[in-house]
Amino acid sequence: MMAAPLAPLLWWQGKRVRRVTPVLPEAAGPRAGQWRNGADTEVNALRVLLLGDSSAAGVGASHQDEALSGQLGVHLRTHLGRSLPHSVAWTLCARTGLRTREAQELLHGLPAQPFDVAVVALGVNDVTALQHPARWIADVDDLRIRLRDQLGVAQVLWSGLPPMHQFPALPQPLRAVMGHHARDLDAALARYARRLQGGVRHVPMPSMSRPEWIATDGFHPGPQAYTVWAGVLAQALVLAVAECSR
Repeated sequence: MMAAPLAPLLWWQGKRVRRVTPVLPEAAGPRAGQWRNGADTEVNALRVLLLGDSSAAGVGASHQDEALSGQLGVHLRTHLGRSLPHSVAWTLCARTGLRTREAQELLHGLPAQPFDVAVVALGVNDVTALQHPARWIADVDDLRIRLRDQLGVAQVLWSGLPPMHQFPALPQPLRAVMGHHARDLDAALARYARRLQGGVRHVPMPSMSRPEWIATDGFHPGPQAYTVWAGVLAQALVLAVAECSR
């Protein structure tokens, strides 16, 4: 394993990063709502669940309007009444530090209602825990089954892992090791989605390497990065809904 010879140094660097990196709050604002075009069409709304860790919770943005959930709505509004229904009901379920195997715990607090699509942003904390790719994919599959069986989710859009080799908060060689492991998990997720041939779509993370797009902690997206990221996820969601309606 790449990290094994460097284990003492990586342990020390990881501990120092946790000590000196500013802890930013999750974005303020509502975690559920509805994007509408025209009259109230809540009965026929597309129901979307946003599930994830600190990035889904909007860390790095001050308000949900400029975080992933709010920007996803901005991009999807242009499709309402055309490639999407006139209304999209959304719920955000996210917590800082969440690993994939822990996400099922959050689902218990959701209202008893089905969802059509789940947009998932999980995996970074599995990277930092150096989770083995095969073990992580087992956790991914367990979550997919729970989303399907408990919440009726027909389609999961799983965002790819970010370019952790570019995170300013991580010193070298920790940055290189985290980046390498993130790429390994992302490749495993892509293979898993192809093998499944439906139910889960791997949505590659867009390039967000501009320094001004990174939050002040050097680890999370800033508002501009959330806008770009949400645009890619919105396109994937529209495509998934169109294909499911054929």
